[in-house]
Amino acid sequence: MKRDKLIRDPRQLNALALAYMGDAVLELRVRQHLIAAGEVKPNLLQRAAVSYVSARAQASIVGGIWDRLTEEEQAVLKRGRNAKSATMPKNAQVAEYRLSTGFEALLGFLYLTEQEERLEEILTHALEWVENGHPKETNE
Repeated sequence: MKRDKLIRDPRQLNALALAYMGDAVLELRVRQHLIAAGEVKPNLLQRAAVSYVSARAQASIVGGIWDRLTEEEQAVLKRGRNAKSATMPKNAQVAEYRLSTGFEALLGFLYLTEQEERLEEILTHALEWVENGHPKETNE
């Protein structure tokens, strides 16, 4: 997929802009993963995707990857976690939502800085974390 040249250094972008990009990166990777696994019914795809992309799942993933992150990656995640968002999903705790925003900011940062190998490493670990049942059950 073609990328437009950035006019700003991703390190200088607003954390919520990074999270916006990271949300799309995660969504695309999860959809690709589910389809590759053989799931094709749209309603089942959506339900399965929620187990990966919900705020609760992403907050749990952060707990599973934190010690594997570099100092720079931890700083980006913290910046995203601390960003003040105007919205809150109705089915998420504030702490979960903030951690999930931080996780998405990290994914956006890695994508925009073209750290493809590291991005894939973290996404693979995230998918495995969810599949191994680490996140608490969700009803989202």
